[in-house]
Amino acid sequence: MPTVLKIDGFRFFFFSDEHMPVHIHVEKGDGYMRVELETLKVTNRQNFTKSDERKIMTIIQEHQNELIGAWNEYFNH
Repeated sequence: MPTVLKIDGFRFFFFSDEHMPVHIHVEKGDGYMRVELETLKVTNRQNFTKSDERKIMTIIQEHQNELIGAWNEYFNH
């Protein structure tokens, strides 16, 4: 499970056997989100407050190119 970022207690990661579309998983405590990186579409969310979700989306937007680049580098795309 490569971790790409750790910010404000949130861990942004992907699994080593991922599939398309390009996406990132986010965990903190018992909270979880999955976000497609090119469209910023949330495809799964559990146990995060709306405030945490906004913070996560802001972090993803600020680091979007870095996250996509990490995916492409890891999966050789």
